[in-house]
Amino acid sequence: MAVPQKKDPLDRLFMIVTATAAISVIVILTGIFVVLLSESSLAISRFGFFRFLASTDWNPVTESFGAATAVFGTIVTTLIALLIAVPTAVGIAVFVTEIAPDFLKGPIGIAIELLAAIPSIIYGMWGLFTLAPLMAQHVEPFLQRTFGDLPIVGALFQGTPMGIDIFSASVILSIMIIPFTASIARDSFNLTPAVVKESAYGIGATKWEVVKSVVLPYSKLGVFGGVVLSLGRALGETMAVAFVLGNNHVITASLFDAASTITVTLANEFTEADSDIYLSSLFYLALVLFLLSFIILAIAKFVLLRAEKRYSR
Repeated sequence: MAVPQKKDPLDRLFMIVTATAAISVIVILTGIFVVLLSESSLAISRFGFFRFLASTDWNPVTESFGAATAVFGTIVTTLIALLIAVPTAVGIAVFVTEIAPDFLKGPIGIAIELLAAIPSIIYGMWGLFTLAPLMAQHVEPFLQRTFGDLPIVGALFQGTPMGIDIFSASVILSIMIIPFTASIARDSFNLTPAVVKESAYGIGATKWEVVKSVVLPYSKLGVFGGVVLSLGRALGETMAVAFVLGNNHVITASLFDAASTITVTLANEFTEADSDIYLSSLFYLALVLFLLSFIILAIAKFVLLRAEKRYSR
């Protein structure tokens, strides 16, 4: 008969501390949700849920508010930023791990880490005073001349290039999230067993074939995790986007038009809310962003878990 062992007091203390830390995350998230729900109750009762999401009105004078334009700007800038950032970040990671000579790997890796450490307001100021004029004078006119006359695609490049628009905001956002994806992709690539790559080289594979057929398939889950992390950062970014996006509550097909996101609206208008319904509508926007982020990241996590389960088999 086995004699039950007495638990060490330090083990019990360790369990209590770690359990408290884990439960506190759930408590904090629940508290945030309850506060946002409570503060936005006035707007919820007046506008409802689907009407608020579908409405393009945002007029403090008439006290008519809707989230459609802000949700549109949030999703569009995030998607464009990911389209720019993910290939660039993966390319950086491939270069650092597979191509760059040893004396370059350290400096480039440090530069990537430093890029992630720059405050977002610095990105915003750089975007306003440096990137926006560059986009308005050179990049956007070039894109307009090249793609503006094409059917369907040309609609994305209409309007007057001003540099304060969706495209500039997306570029700033992509620069901000590149370090996260690049760092995690680099670490994932480094976990690829050397013997597997050496075997591929031994049978005559080129460097491109090794990267495409060995490194990327082996590391794809890690890369996807980095993309999910970048997605969360992009959805909630405020100051850098606020400098170069404008604050125009419209849904537009052109990337050269000013727009608004949920975070930009909150940052620009929270101190100007002079009525209860105005303030409640801003809290309602924050609640929508909270739910949007939670749903998108939950779906991404579900896909990642399914992929890990399938890959492990």
